[in-house]
Amino acid sequence: MQPQADPFIVPLCHDTYRVLYADDDILLIDKPTGLLSLSGKHPLNLDSLHHRLVKEYPTAKLLHRLDFGTSGIMLVALNKPANGNLTRQFQDRTISKSYTAILHGHLADDTGRISLPIAKDVDHFPLQKICHDTGKTAISDFRVIERLEAPQRTRVEFTPVSGRTHQLRIHSQQIDHPILGCDLYATDEAFFMAERLMLHAEMIAFDHPVSGERMEVRSPCPF
Repeated sequence: MQPQADPFIVPLCHDTYRVLYADDDILLIDKPTGLLSLSGKHPLNLDSLHHRLVKEYPTAKLLHRLDFGTSGIMLVALNKPANGNLTRQFQDRTISKSYTAILHGHLADDTGRISLPIAKDVDHFPLQKICHDTGKTAISDFRVIERLEAPQRTRVEFTPVSGRTHQLRIHSQQIDHPILGCDLYATDEAFFMAERLMLHAEMIAFDHPVSGERMEVRSPCPF
């Protein structure tokens, strides 16, 4: 874990979000790296995706979050019925998501499943930890896209079955292949191999809350 400032102040993000899809009920947003999903408690952490969104879409409600270092696609509800419908879809795990990540080293297997329960590490905030006694079920499937050389890295597609805080970051650490640029779970070597967290939410699939049509929307990976 890299040293964390107290209080932690997120650097100003100059990049803007992009609207990938919009109608009367939902938005699909491409969030840049370095932007909080929701404003933090500290007044200097006011800037966030939600803070920016409500200036243009006053009724916008985030249905899920991405870590400030993670870029990519986010689903937003614009009214109460849409919010309720999509919240149920998240709870029922009928919403599918995939992420692209670059990991330290070469994974031995082309595909695999990481199943390790995750709990809050109350003694080391903001970290999560693997705990078989109090942790909640957490499952991440992965598929190798390519193995890179000089230095050795692996580009993978993650398909999380569950959605725990820091799930992909801590699961990658636990198989000894941390995500490059991760300030919480990577080794120093892996952290300094990238200028950002190399994790991007690339795809989300869900049923439209009004029409019921199955939608699949993608945000091309920027790295």
